[in-house]
Amino acid sequence: MRVAILSDIHANLPALDAVLAALGEVDAVWQLGDVVGYGPHPDEVVARLREAGATGVRGNHDVAALGFLDVEWFNSAARRAVEWTARRISPETRAWLAGLPERAELGEMTLVHGSPRDPTWEYIMTTPDAGASLAAFATPCCLHGHTHVPAAWRADDDGHVELLRPSDGSELALDARRVLLNPGSVGQPRDGDPRASFLVMDTEARRATWHRVAYPIATTQADIGAAGLPRWLADRLADGR
Repeated sequence: MRVAILSDIHANLPALDAVLAALGEVDAVWQLGDVVGYGPHPDEVVARLREAGATGVRGNHDVAALGFLDVEWFNSAARRAVEWTARRISPETRAWLAGLPERAELGEMTLVHGSPRDPTWEYIMTTPDAGASLAAFATPCCLHGHTHVPAAWRADDDGHVELLRPSDGSELALDARRVLLNPGSVGQPRDGDPRASFLVMDTEARRATWHRVAYPIATTQADIGAAGLPRWLADRLADGR
């Protein structure tokens, strides 16, 4: 089975459309949360995911847009964007987001947004974080997002945790070692590469491949401005930060 793994779309429709166009034929689309927030196209992105038959989990921005999470820990731009999103989204979008679980198991994969220890909030950024998370799920592999940076953390039999920083076209064989896979962000990459990032998994060949695709950033930037969202949210897209 060929599965597209998307995360942190953040209501950026041009980025999502570019990714979907680049995928080719896939058997499933799985998303890892933060479908909305930051960007100007929440209803349109959810509609596109529904058309694609996507399944997945919720992220902290999704929960905040539903009013189920205190936004005091968000920075001011994120808070303004999520408050704007909460006012704008349609009942259909709200219902779809509310139906997303915080954690899911699909075959040999555990899906979360943040980490298997804390699906909503925890960032997996350090080797100790990764080591603890690698012990916190039952399946061989865990898919997560939240950091907006593509990565793979893998543990060997001795408990040593290895960090891999994949680039466009990087492949990883999925062997017996436990692994955490992060596809990076579709809608707001933060690794210095502004192109949308995603992961394609071949479950039969047991191989994961990271991809990048360019999208019309200026279109999203213009729509952010038209929506009255903070300019910084538009500017950062061009820098991949």
